[in-house]
Amino acid sequence: MSSYLQENGIVLTLTVIYILICLYIGWYFKKRANKGIGDYYVAKRQIPGWVVSLAFFSTFASTNTYIGQAGKAFEAGLSWAWVGLFWAIFSVISWLVLGPRMRNQTMKLGSLTIPDYFHFRYQSSLSKSIRILSAFVILFATIWYMTGIAKGCAHLLETVMDIPYEYGAFLIIFITCAYTIWGGMYSVLWTDAIQGIMMFAVAIIMVMLPFIFVGGVDELMTKISQTAHLDKNGQPMGDGLVSFGHLVSFFYIIGIGLAVGMKQISEPRCLIRFYSINNTKGMKFAMTWTPFFLGISLVCVMGLGALVHGMATEEEAAYLINNTDEVVGFMLAKFDNQLISGIVVAGLFAAGMSSLASVTLIVGTAFVRDIWDTLKTMPENKVIPRTKWAMFGYCVFVFLFTLYPPAGIVELTAFAGAVFAASFFPAIFGGLYLKWGTDLAAFVSMIIGILSCIIWRFSIRFQVEGMSDIHEVIPSFILSMIAFFMISGLTKNRIPAEEHLDKVFS
Repeated sequence: MSSYLQENGIVLTLTVIYILICLYIGWYFKKRANKGIGDYYVAKRQIPGWVVSLAFFSTFASTNTYIGQAGKAFEAGLSWAWVGLFWAIFSVISWLVLGPRMRNQTMKLGSLTIPDYFHFRYQSSLSKSIRILSAFVILFATIWYMTGIAKGCAHLLETVMDIPYEYGAFLIIFITCAYTIWGGMYSVLWTDAIQGIMMFAVAIIMVMLPFIFVGGVDELMTKISQTAHLDKNGQPMGDGLVSFGHLVSFFYIIGIGLAVGMKQISEPRCLIRFYSINNTKGMKFAMTWTPFFLGISLVCVMGLGALVHGMATEEEAAYLINNTDEVVGFMLAKFDNQLISGIVVAGLFAAGMSSLASVTLIVGTAFVRDIWDTLKTMPENKVIPRTKWAMFGYCVFVFLFTLYPPAGIVELTAFAGAVFAASFFPAIFGGLYLKWGTDLAAFVSMIIGILSCIIWRFSIRFQVEGMSDIHEVIPSFILSMIAFFMISGLTKNRIPAEEHLDKVFS
């Protein structure tokens, strides 16, 4: 025990301090959050723009980015940084195209969740069904996403601090669950803001480590451009790490870039941020600075794995090429500086917790408010307690799923993003911009979106030769968008009343 503390004392201390701060914030906001459903679900729409900006950045750029995507570059080379370009573009689109309108319309409609936005916006006999269906989409897609996040953090703790994988997964999931249950959206956003500051600094620190280890920029770039390490097929990489499209196809880059990037314009954990901004001034701040925080961090992180080749021996590289989720942990262990490892581990823990907190709350609200309460109306004083129990139960389920993850971080989170993009974006965009969008179009496009994602991934992509690089988000998104436009055009008799539309679009 004493030797363990001597080796990991600084890392452990910094991580524990960070965890205690998060738990304190959750406990601090406990009383305020429990005043009413609006307080617990959307923090009464009173959060400053700078907090929401950092929260949006930190919840999107999770361990998927800092561990999964950073590690993926070990296999794909510096070409993988192009994925980050797609994400930065979608961040701008999200804040310019969706943010202001979503905040405006959700206030007028009294919406507290994404599913109830669909219900209130597409006002009809079918709108309750749309609400329940969208809540089921959330519950399904979130399993994959939360598993990917927990898997990344668990691998990190296992590599850097010798904490067994299952213990690490338990810690990340249930510590996050605790402060989210206590403080609702208040604790989610304020802890996310702190986590965003930490993550921004950690991204800059991480990208510097390979250069410092090797001895400079020129030395590292020369080393990785002439590496003798082998790719997954057993072929020497040569200059593949620095050559565009040599180690990974551009179609695959586009697929992952779209699948994950489009989460910013379709995923509830990102869109719900727009609900909580306090005023127009706060919205303008967030519109400007969120892409900045995200863009700088992506520049630092997305190609990191390729640089780590300069730190690895041939034997180490042979292992890591098939276990890219462990690349960042390997880098920290190889650098072997307790203070740096402590800071980075705390920051990466923050990256995982920021995303887990958001989706945990979204899951609770979807199950209780959008399914249970819609099917059988419950007393208002029962909504928050039942939401808390739903969050806890879902976290138990995710923990069990995380013990036997079906894929790596990148594929898990990208699949979740594809489901959200294909299922939700047509109905969201149609609701915000198209008066002629109809309830039936929203309902059918959601069904087509989720089913086409599942069919393409499990029956076509990896079973049909030549299709593995065509990510499910591409055909699924195209099909669901076509369905929304076609069915809206064919069901004009289902357009909501003009009086309702005037209220929504005024």
